[in-house]
Amino acid sequence: MTLGLTLALASLAGLSIPVGALIASNVSLKNILLQHEIDSFVSYFGGGALLAAIALILVPHGIAHSSVVPASIAFFVGGLAFWQLSAWVNRTGHKASLFIGMLLDFIPEAILLGTAAATGSTTTYLLAVLIALQNMPEGFAAYHEMGKRGTSHGRLWLAFLAAPLAGPLFAWLGFSFLSTNHEPVGLLMLFCSGGILYLIFEDLAPQAHLKHHEFSAIGAVSGFLLGLAGKMLVH
Repeated sequence: MTLGLTLALASLAGLSIPVGALIASNVSLKNILLQHEIDSFVSYFGGGALLAAIALILVPHGIAHSSVVPASIAFFVGGLAFWQLSAWVNRTGHKASLFIGMLLDFIPEAILLGTAAATGSTTTYLLAVLIALQNMPEGFAAYHEMGKRGTSHGRLWLAFLAAPLAGPLFAWLGFSFLSTNHEPVGLLMLFCSGGILYLIFEDLAPQAHLKHHEFSAIGAVSGFLLGLAGKMLVH
């Protein structure tokens, strides 16, 4: 597969992020969400999709190409780094846990897409489709979270229109430099896994919880199911 086609696939996968945000920005849909308190379900769905990325893609690939000590260090340092990032975000009053988690998920997956394309893997097209399918609900949930917490409309769209650029950038990195050296990719995936896991348990799940609305947590099951089905299709 050529580099140009790889970058195009990564770009299309990333464009599903603002598509999800566009759906979330619809006023009528937003009112329905608030009326029926579906916003918690959506947040849980995003958390479930991120957990699926850790369990089914990032950690398995990371430990397959790393030894115990560097893998453990990378994972733990990721958690520590995002503990400090979360503390800084709380001090500044900005809330973007789902957005940060979405990027932590998208960046290593884009690298993986680039390395798969460079090695001629037959799963490259399917991987691009699955990344896009995962990015859309994560983009929806992230936009809803940031909008609900008062982020200005202009800043929201600046962030969501810039996010897809990470796709071709990191796919190029994977295609050009990391396709024959899997250990750095694996360590990056473990670092991101530690950060995502911290964000899920520190911020996403507690903020999404509603008393007497137990069904909302099914969103986490649904998000994880999306990742599970995608993993089974790829393999």
